[in-house]
Order: sequence, then structure tokens, then C-alpha cells
Amino acid sequence: MSPAPITANLGFPRIGRDRELKWALERHWRGELDTVALRETAANLRGRHWKLQADRSIGRIPSGDFSFYDHVLDTAVTLGAVPARFGAPFDIDDDTGLDSYFRMARGADGTPALELTKWFDTNYHYLVPELTPDQTFAYSSRHARRQFEEAQSLGVRTRPVLLGPLTFLHLSKRTDDGPTSELLDAVLPAYEAWVADLVAAGATEIQIDEPILVLDLDQGQRAGFERAYRRLRVTARDAEVTLATYFGPIGDNLDVAVGLPVDVLQVDLVRAPGQLDAVVDRIPPTMAVSVGVVDGRNIWRADVASIGRQVARLVERLGVDRVHVSPSCSLLHLPVDVASEQGDDQELLSWLSFAVQRLDEVGLISRVAARDAEALATAEEVSAVLAARAASPRVVRPDVRERLAAITEESLCRTSPYPVRAIAQHAVLDLPPLPTTTIGSFPQTTSVRSLRARYRKGEIDRATYEAGLEDETETCIRRQEELGVDVLVHGEFERTDMVEYFGAQLDGFATTTHGWVQSYGSRCVKPPVLFGDVARPEPMTVRWSQFAAKLTDRPMKAMLTGPVTILQWSFVRDDQPEETSARQVALALRDEVLDLEAAGLGVIQIDEPALREGLPLRSGERADYLHWATESFRLASSAVRDETQIHTHMCYAEFGDVMQAIIDLDADVISMEASRSGMELLAELRDSHYPNEVGPGVWDIHSPRVPSSEEVDGLLARAIEVLGPERLWVNPDCGLKTRGWPEVEASIAVLVASARKARGTLPGQEGADPGSTTRA
Repeated sequence: MSPAPITANLGFPRIGRDRELKWALERHWRGELDTVALRETAANLRGRHWKLQADRSIGRIPSGDFSFYDHVLDTAVTLGAVPARFGAPFDIDDDTGLDSYFRMARGADGTPALELTKWFDTNYHYLVPELTPDQTFAYSSRHARRQFEEAQSLGVRTRPVLLGPLTFLHLSKRTDDGPTSELLDAVLPAYEAWVADLVAAGATEIQIDEPILVLDLDQGQRAGFERAYRRLRVTARDAEVTLATYFGPIGDNLDVAVGLPVDVLQVDLVRAPGQLDAVVDRIPPTMAVSVGVVDGRNIWRADVASIGRQVARLVERLGVDRVHVSPSCSLLHLPVDVASEQGDDQELLSWLSFAVQRLDEVGLISRVAARDAEALATAEEVSAVLAARAASPRVVRPDVRERLAAITEESLCRTSPYPVRAIAQHAVLDLPPLPTTTIGSFPQTTSVRSLRARYRKGEIDRATYEAGLEDETETCIRRQEELGVDVLVHGEFERTDMVEYFGAQLDGFATTTHGWVQSYGSRCVKPPVLFGDVARPEPMTVRWSQFAAKLTDRPMKAMLTGPVTILQWSFVRDDQPEETSARQVALALRDEVLDLEAAGLGVIQIDEPALREGLPLRSGERADYLHWATESFRLASSAVRDETQIHTHMCYAEFGDVMQAIIDLDADVISMEASRSGMELLAELRDSHYPNEVGPGVWDIHSPRVPSSEEVDGLLARAIEVLGPERLWVNPDCGLKTRGWPEVEASIAVLVASARKARGTLPGQEGADPGSTTRA
């Protein structure tokens, strides 16, 4: 056996195998768990995760990757970038530090939280740092050093992880909308103090994440890298500095990356396997390469035999000391451990690899590259499992493929253009100007969760379970009616999640029992597993939408999740193009849409919050994605009559890059998150001449507070000023599943009152009843 390459990990899931961090955070926010107990839970998780990695002989174990809410927020706090409305800079570990930290994350007492948006092209959400034009920075929170020392006290040597200065600034926004890159020289002293403190604590390896190196950068940003890392190199002294890139190829930024004074360059060979030769050809002889060869974002077992041979060839070329083996990115985006799964589908489980298994694969690949006999035998066993998956009859369905091949251009278009459809829809729905609605879900209360838990445990039968859901649904409808909402929803009490619910009912999907990943803060999702060709064996939502519609005279909106979002928020098969899977899902949804229409539902919402998320990071790769993504939505939505109103919803993303694609969806109405950013998207909608109806959100549902009348009035007035009232809807930013009923009812009351007040000021509405649900 030859010497084995160094193994490394870039980050580990924070939430815990059983979502321990989630439960502790939510108890803390409810006042049921004090700060000391919350910190103890966090320390136990960190210790367990460090030990787990040490037990697998991972050579570079991360510390500082843990966060109570979000690592970008942690970075802002560390650098003293605390907006004035939250008070002075603070240390997260101080007695009151967590209170200030959570105010920045969630808002409180009339103070709006930081804006929330997607982390690159993932379903993880980060909090956007707010910087002033004359922002001052100072090293203010030493929690990264304390976590490093905490690991040391447990006998584990770790590599502290920092979000790099160029990426931090890129992800931030300035209050005057100026370029954040101008603040690089201002922030560097705080970074130097941070790195110096870690070195003083004994850190001999430091990981600095700069994923923006896989983006299209301008010359100023590239020059900033050289300036920043020349200074950080001095501060780091003799510590091994790893520059981590991930989520794509470095591409035309390679000269910048290999020219920096760092010791190790981490590259993503899962998203960009073709970049290895260029990287190896260009790195200087003093630089090692860390190859991200197992997928940090998907759960299919790696071909360890093939990858091990590739790494062995790299070792022959560079030498074993210049090769590290790692996941493609942080394992934050994966569930913790396949061994936690419960169920009888052992065949499917044998195909999967969660975070713990990814670490095992990293170690196995390193040993395969070193020609370890036991590792080689294990790799051959894995190869047999992969061959069995490829040959499984569960994966391919000829009937689905035949239907896909029969799609025509006519399948992708509504019968009439929007102006014609709008006339027909307004005649049928007869809604007032500025109609009010919500996005779909209503609070999943303790009683709803208890009902579901009792049913799953077999304590009640299906009839009793559904009777309980009917009661919850009727209560939800009556509350909406009493509050004066114009277009109602049924509340989605039968659904655990907007994607998993459909995955559990579609052929070609499977669900997990412990496959939880963090979306933001304490919010976790359990993505379904798309393993084969997709078909709908029976209607999925008709029963509940039809039941709800019969309980009211007001329009009832049926709720579906769109094909692109189902794809983006699932663990998707890696053996065919994503666009093929998206169209298969779209055909299944097309059948559902037609069944809903036939059941009397005249308003159908097909959510696509992940459309922007799936956008390739490089501009040159985007056109193809947007083409098949918009076609998939239209395939799902276009078979209905003119009178049927199709809605969609998007949230927590930068929409400017996809505005033309949003227009191309040709939805009759789109609702969009807008309140946290102060309605920034209005200008984009105006400048793009968005032609259809739109509901920019006027209530930030992710902040645990009731918006004031003045706040909602102001946002709505701004929307009317920019877009006009004729095609405007009034709605929250997002679904209400995570909120409580008292907060929801009070907030909807404010929303409806603001809509009625604004409605009464419109020409032709002066004498109308502001509470009417029909046009004057």
C-alpha cells in the first residue's frame, strides 16, 4: 500500500441527526429553554460531529461551520457589520449576544429582520448583510476561535472555516445600492484580526471559502483577490491556507485563483469534472489541490472505484502531499446519516449516501488511491450496487417516455393570450380591485401535528384522521371569510411539505424518514428522492380542494407545486438530464391541473419559488436552463380553459436575472416576496413591462411580528404608484405554515384593511363598499 492522500471535509450539517438544533431553537424562541441550555445543545452537537469525523480519520476537520442560524450572519456579526437598528456590534457568545443575533435574523418589536435570499443555486437561505457607504468594520465576535478551542479541549484538531472577504462583500448589499466591492479595503483589517486570533489560538490550517470564484467576475473583483490574499497570507503566517471554491468551474478566474498566495486550492469536480486538467496544469509547484470528488449536494452513492483510480493518477502526477480528497462542498446540504432511515426499501437505501456516508467515501477513495487491498475490495462491492441500480426495472418506464416524446408546441401554450383570458376570468371571478389572497398554507398547529402523529402511529384510523383534517380546513375557511379575504385557500393541513407531499404520491419518487436538511434557521425540509421515471397514479390534491370549495361561495384557489421546484427541492436522479425529469413531472402535474379544473376549481396556483434558484451561476449557461424550465411550467399549466386563472408564486431570490423567463411562464397572476427588501422588485417589474397580474408581498411572514397598518399601507401605496392598481393583488410574502394563528389573524386583518383603504381611493370606487368582495 502506498501513502494515502490527505482527507478533508468542508463543513458538516448543523441541525443534528434528529433535528436537535431545530427543537432547541424553537423552544428557546418560545421562552421554554434558556440561553445556557441552548448553548449546551449546540456544544453537544459540535462535539458529536467533530468526534464522528475524527473517528473516520478525516485529516482536515472543519470548525466554525456551526451556526445558530446562518453562517453569513455569523460573518457579519464577527466583522461588526451590525445595522444601527439592532444596536452596537456584539459578540455572539456574550450574555445578550444571542438575543441581538436573533433580532437580526428574525426581527422583533417592530424592527425588520435582514433580508433573506438563496445561497447561490441551493435551497439554503442566507441573511443578506446590510452595509452603509461608510461602513466601519471591527473584529467583534470571537466565537470561531472559541469553537476551535472547544474542539481542542475534546482532543480534536480542526481547521477553522471563514467566509472569505470577496464573497462576503458580494453577498452583501449597500444601503445606497452602491457596489459593495468598494468596501474591501475597509473590511480587510477586521479579517486580518480574525485570522490572527485563530493563529494565536494554535490553528495550523485555515479554510477560507470564496465560492464567487465560480461566478462571472469583473476586473475589479479579480484585482481585489490579489490585494486581499496578499495581506491575509502575512497574517496567517505559517498556517496552511486552503482557498475553497465550489458549485461550479473556476473557469476564466483560474489565473486569479492559482496566482494567490495560498497553500491549497479546493475545486468542485462534481459540478465541473472537466476543470481538473486545467487546474493541475496551472497550479504552482508550491500549491496542493483539494479535489471535491463526492457530491455535497446530492445523495447518490459515489463510484468510489472509478474516482479512486482518478485520484491515484493525480497522485502520480503531483505527489501524494499535494493531493487532498474531499466532498465537492460543505455537507450542509445533505441529511446526516442513512443509518437513521426506517423502512423496508433496502434496495433504494443501498443506492444512497448522506453526510456520514460521504465522509466514509472520502476515506475509502483515499485508500483506493493508495491501493489498499481492503479498500479495493469494498470499492468493487460498491460498483456492484451501482450496476444493480442502473439495471433496476424501477428506474425506466416506457409509457412515460412515449408520452414525453409526443409533446407538441401546442401543448406548451394557452388557447388565448393573457388580455383575452383576463376578460373571461374577471367575468367569472368578479373580484374587487386589489383583491386579497394568501399564498397557500396556514398554521400547522400543535393539534394538526398531533393528529398526523397519531395517525402515523396507528392510534387512529384514516377516517378519523381525515375528519380531523376536514375540521381544520373548515375552520381555516371560516376564519378567512370573517377576515374578508377575497380568494381563499384550504390551508394545506394534509401536507407536511410542499414538495414531499407530491413526492409521496408520484411514481418514481420515494420519501425518507430522517432525510432532513436545513433551509434557514430552524426551518428544515425533507426532500423526496427522485429515482425513476415519473407518473401520477391517481389525483393528488383534488379531494381536499374540492371539499374546501364546497364550503364557501368565494373563489377557492387550488394549490400545486411546480415542476421546476419539485425538481430543485428533491434529490434528483443523476442518470438522465434534469430537463427530462422536469418534463416528466410537468406531465403528471398537467393531469392534476385538468382534474382540478374539472372538479370546479377556477383558480389554480402552481408555485415555482425555485425557478431562480436553479439558474446556472454562469451567464453563458442560463439560456438553455430557462428554456426548459419555462417550457416545463407551461406544459403543466397550459391545457386549461381561458376562464381558469393560473397563479404562480416566487420568493426569496433575486428576480432581475429571470424576469423575462417569469414573463414567459405566462401565468395569469404571480405573487412574489417583496416586503423585506422594501419592494425592490417593483422597478424590475415596471422596467420589464410585466404584462400580467402581480401580487408583491406586503407582509414578511418570516419575522415573528404583526406588521403595522402604516407599514403595509406604505408598501401597498408604493406598489400602486409604480405598477398601477389595475393588475395588482394584495398578499403576504409566502405561506403561513410556520406562524401561529393569533399572529396570522392579526396580520391578515391589517392586510385586508390596507387593501380596502387603498381600494376606496381608486377612481370609480368612491361609493363602493370597501369590504365588498366583488367589483363595483
